[in-house]
Amino acid sequence: MSTSAPHSDSTAAPTMRAVQQQSFGGPEVLQEVELPRPEPGVSQILVAVHAAGINPTDWKNRAGGPSLTPLPLVLGWDVSGVVQAVGFGVTLFKPGDEVFGMLPYPYGVGSHAEYVTGSARAFTHKPSGVDHIQAGALPLAALTAYQALVDTADVQPGQRVLIHAAAGGVGHLAVQIAKARGAHVIATASSGKHAFLREIGADEVIDYREVDFTEAAHDIDVVLDPLGGRTRSRSLDVLRKGGIVVSVVPGDPGDAKKAADLGVREATLLVEHDHAGMRAIAGLVEAGELRAHIEATFPLAEAAKAHALGETNRTTGKIVLVMR
Repeated sequence: MSTSAPHSDSTAAPTMRAVQQQSFGGPEVLQEVELPRPEPGVSQILVAVHAAGINPTDWKNRAGGPSLTPLPLVLGWDVSGVVQAVGFGVTLFKPGDEVFGMLPYPYGVGSHAEYVTGSARAFTHKPSGVDHIQAGALPLAALTAYQALVDTADVQPGQRVLIHAAAGGVGHLAVQIAKARGAHVIATASSGKHAFLREIGADEVIDYREVDFTEAAHDIDVVLDPLGGRTRSRSLDVLRKGGIVVSVVPGDPGDAKKAADLGVREATLLVEHDHAGMRAIAGLVEAGELRAHIEATFPLAEAAKAHALGETNRTTGKIVLVMR
């Protein structure tokens, strides 16, 4: 089978700005550079990136602890932008389409740049009612929450869902997704974020600094845990029989046995690029049931400042880099 050349925008510049690192370390290792503009391969699209979210995995990979991708490295998995070219076999999109999505995790990294290529089915059409900053904040965090709550836990109306770190990037989107599923949502966060969480739908809020959540939460069907460690292990104690803890951080070796002894389940989720999931997220956005809270935006050249802010662990919602 032969392949034809990608349909491309001949006026586009052959190079692009990107934020790259040559070594692991603090935010200061991030440097703005000029790199060759990529071209889409088979089943890929080339996207002119307008905005791209930053997630904890970005600064963890930047620091090298442990990095899943080799140096030199351009970080970023979130993308919102405009299709510039399509590779052979792509039927879902054409140049000029506005799209958003998550590059295949962890090895499809590279969206903190003016252009990026990725599998066409990592994307879907951007909802027309939101801008690129809003759309660029959503993919990785929203897919994590959706795959945990819907695909893994199958949250049902009336179930009791406990969400840890509920004001964070994954957490505040998980609150909204659980509410859209008809769940009763219990959220943990510091007291200063309680009003925000109630505004986005939390039915109960626990101040984890003052209250032991294992005493305040009970008969829980589903726990979403972005923290891991003792939080994951102790979350098993609040589940009703048959309940599940879904964590994005690996647990202790004893968690599986503890879960079996209690008659509950535990699972570790690694987010995957997901065309169907992105379409579902777009549907929630269009229905007014899902919106990212934007803590701050930074131009691409100030990526180091964005990382430094994210690493304080005091932000609410998402931080977004803006390319255009």
